[in-house]
Amino acid sequence: MSAVRTLARLSRLLEHAGTDLTLPQFRLLAMVAQGGERATALAGRLSLSKPTITAAVDGLVDRGLVTREMVAGDRRAVKVEITAAGRRALAHAEALMAERLQPIIDRCADPATVLAAFEQLERALDEADAERRMESAR
Repeated sequence: MSAVRTLARLSRLLEHAGTDLTLPQFRLLAMVAQGGERATALAGRLSLSKPTITAAVDGLVDRGLVTREMVAGDRRAVKVEITAAGRRALAHAEALMAERLQPIIDRCADPATVLAAFEQLERALDEADAERRMESAR
């Protein structure tokens, strides 16, 4: 399918945008920036195993981009919060990625339609994610 290959090529383009965050680190930071979450919830939303999310969070904690906080009433649960440095790193990475992506979008016959399609995909992903979380909670 052409869309799958195109998305794979776009992700490769973003991986090489010159940011010091890997694409998985970027995804994790972006998700945490929407509101601190438990590590287990992040693992589920990112489709990563618990050990993988732990390692990713460890790396971001070591760099001062996120913090871990214990969840009151649950000694095993850990909430991940983005720091000010994490917000700066995320904004910088987004700017570099947008800069890398914009010339490709500009080559499209109708850039506004492409951007609108990305917004539709974002909404669809959010809806699918919300449904998956609701089903998991049952």
